[in-house]
Amino acid sequence: MNPFERTLRAVDRAQRRRTAPAVVVGVVKKYGDDRGGLLAALITYYGFVALIPLLLLLSTVLGFVLHSHPGAQQAVLDSALADFPIIGDQLRQNVHSVQGSGFALVVALLGLLYGALGIAQVLQHAMAEVWNVRGTDRPGYWARLARSLLLLAALGTGLVLATACAALVGTALAGPAARIGGLLLSAALNTALCLACFRILTPKEIATRSLWPGCVLAGPLFTLLQAFGALLVTRELRHATAIYGFFATVIGLLSWIYLASQVTVYAAEANTVLARRLWPRSLLQPPLTGPDQEVLEALARQEERRPEQHVDVDFTGASRAKDGDRASGGPPADGPS
Repeated sequence: MNPFERTLRAVDRAQRRRTAPAVVVGVVKKYGDDRGGLLAALITYYGFVALIPLLLLLSTVLGFVLHSHPGAQQAVLDSALADFPIIGDQLRQNVHSVQGSGFALVVALLGLLYGALGIAQVLQHAMAEVWNVRGTDRPGYWARLARSLLLLAALGTGLVLATACAALVGTALAGPAARIGGLLLSAALNTALCLACFRILTPKEIATRSLWPGCVLAGPLFTLLQAFGALLVTRELRHATAIYGFFATVIGLLSWIYLASQVTVYAAEANTVLARRLWPRSLLQPPLTGPDQEVLEALARQEERRPEQHVDVDFTGASRAKDGDRASGGPPADGPS
């Protein structure tokens, strides 16, 4: 055994003896086992596909509102929107020519529907992968469509509530108190919204109490992402040139959506690891710990695609977990649906 491997094995033994590091390692390893980066990339793709039609829809509605309404035109010129790249230049040059298009409205609505349903479907797929749901137990098209519509309704309701609460805090408070109160309220709403969405997306066999830990982690992180995005827009992009602002906006949107996707997947992985006690995990194999074997078994069995197909998993030789390691992992609290 070389010095590098000896050091890694010492670190491995240390993290397996302590709960907090073992849980963190378990979440990170489960994320890698489930190809969490690929799941986050899929969520990012459909999120961006849904966002572009949404921006087109907002621009089209803005055109309908501004057309032949001088008061609304002046209000837009006095707002922060006039300082944004590309859009702001066009508004300042000739705000009177801005008008809505019926064709653009239809295209935006269809594109938004496609992107929104796509992100809802891929979120369901991500949760099924995280919880290692067998192919034979996954819902069919119409059940997934119903879940998708329910998820979009929950997200829409959460957006309306968040906007209303932010306005209420801004009216009731002023100064630093308003900012702190707004962040705390946003964190609480994001946590509740995350729990509602996880409940819709997660197999019904998984108890709701198993979804709380990841939501408590994800809610404040989503709030920090929102605050960072708002700060980036108001400080960096607001007065940027058209070319720089265009590329910065696209890159910023992709990065923001990807970070939010990573938070979502990691939160779901944390729920799975805590619910099934999938720790401690080994950093170097062999030997495998009991939770290592449970994860590998679940990954193999989730590939069952037909009722007549059955997958058996066996571990032999030095890869077998020791009795103590298997006992430390404990039985799964919630098995795959």
